[in-house]
Amino acid sequence: MKVAFVTLGCRANQSESDIIKESLELSGVTTVTLNDSPDFCIVNTCTVTRKSDYTSRQLIRKAAKQGAKVIVTGCYSQLNEQEVAGLPGVVKIVDIKNKYDIVGLITHNTDSKLVFATSSRSRPFLKIQDGCNFSCSYCTVPLARGKSRSEPLELLIERAAAIVEKGFSEIVLTGIHLGTYGKDLPDQASISGLLRTLLLQTSIHRIRLSSLEVNEINDELLEVVEDKRLCENLHIPLQSGSDAVLRLMRRGYNAGQFRKKIEAVAERLGRIGLGTDIIVGFPGESDRDFEETYQMLEDLPFTYMHVFPYSPRLNTDAAQMTGLPTFQKVQERIDRLKWLENAKKTTFMKEQIGKSLEIIMEEGEVHGMVVGTSSNYLKVAVPLYEQHRGSVEIAHLVGIRNNMLEGHLVKVP
Repeated sequence: MKVAFVTLGCRANQSESDIIKESLELSGVTTVTLNDSPDFCIVNTCTVTRKSDYTSRQLIRKAAKQGAKVIVTGCYSQLNEQEVAGLPGVVKIVDIKNKYDIVGLITHNTDSKLVFATSSRSRPFLKIQDGCNFSCSYCTVPLARGKSRSEPLELLIERAAAIVEKGFSEIVLTGIHLGTYGKDLPDQASISGLLRTLLLQTSIHRIRLSSLEVNEINDELLEVVEDKRLCENLHIPLQSGSDAVLRLMRRGYNAGQFRKKIEAVAERLGRIGLGTDIIVGFPGESDRDFEETYQMLEDLPFTYMHVFPYSPRLNTDAAQMTGLPTFQKVQERIDRLKWLENAKKTTFMKEQIGKSLEIIMEEGEVHGMVVGTSSNYLKVAVPLYEQHRGSVEIAHLVGIRNNMLEGHLVKVP
C-alpha cells in the first residue's frame, strides 16, 4: 500500500498530517510522493484565503490525475463538503474532529496504533489544543474547527517524553488558539501551567511556542518564558495598527493596548525573535489606517512579519463589508511592509554577527552547507560535517548570505 500526503496551511494541520503519516508507516504502509503512483492521497486542506481554497482544489485534481483515491480533510473540505465531493477522485471526506480515523480507513483496522510522538521534523510539533474561541469578523476557522478543546495535561507530558526518548531536542507547541489552553479542562489548567509541568517533568532541551494573542500574555507567562529552556521567540499577531480597523476585525484590543504590551515584553525579555501577522487591505482600510499600522510596526521591535492581503471568506461578517481598497493600493502597501520586514530582519541578523548561538540542525544540504534554527528563530547555515538531524550545536556567526546567517560550528569542551 502506497500513500501520498499533501498538507496546506497551519502548523496544526502539519502536526495532524505527521501523526497520520507515521501511524500509517507503523502499520506497514509506505508513504510516497504524488509522482510515485500512490494508491491513496490524503489532502489536508486549508481555507484561510481564496488562494488556499484554490490550491486545495488544484491539489485534489492533481492527485486524481495520478490515479490515486483521494481522501480529503481539513478546514476547506469541512466548510465546502458538497463542492469537494464533486471533485474527481474524491472517495472520502473526513470530518476535522475525526482526522485520525484516516489511519483505520486505509489499514482497515480501527485499532491501529496512533503515533503522537512524531519524528518527521527536526523540531517536532506537539499539538496541545484545537479550535478557537475568538469571533474575528474575517475568519472561518472557528466555523470549521469549533470552540477551543485542550488535550489533557498528563497525555501531553507522555507525548513530550516520547519525543525526548526519540532523541529530539526541541518541541514546538502548536494549536489553533494556543493561549486558551486548559480553560476547558476540569482543573482550569493554563498555558503557563503546561509549560511549568513540561519543564519539571521532561528533559526536553528547548520548548518553542507558536502564535499567542496579545491579551493572553501576562506576567505569569512571561515569568515562565524567561526560563532558559524556552526559546527566545514569541509570535504575537497585530493584524492592524488602526483602532478603526481593529474594531471592524473584532480583535478585542486597541492599538495602544497592543503597543504597551509589546513594549513590556521587550523590556522584560530583551531583544528576542519577535514576530507578528498583518492583514493588508481590510474593508474600509484608509491610507491613514495603513500609515498607523506602518508606524506601529516601524516603532516596535519586531524581527519578522507575516504579511497577507485580506481575502473575503464566505459566511463571515467582513465579507459583507464595503470599502475594499483597490488591488494596486493593496499591493503597494504589501510591498512597503515587506521592505520594512526585510530591513528589520536584516538589522536583527547583523546584531548576531560575532556572537555564538545554539542551533538545532535541520535536514538538507546545499553546496556543502546545512541549516540550523536558533532559539531566537533565525536560520543559520554552517559547513556540512557529521552532525545529525535534530542535534544541538553551537555556531559562531560570521556573516549573512542568502537571507540567512552564516557561521562555523564551535566545539564545546
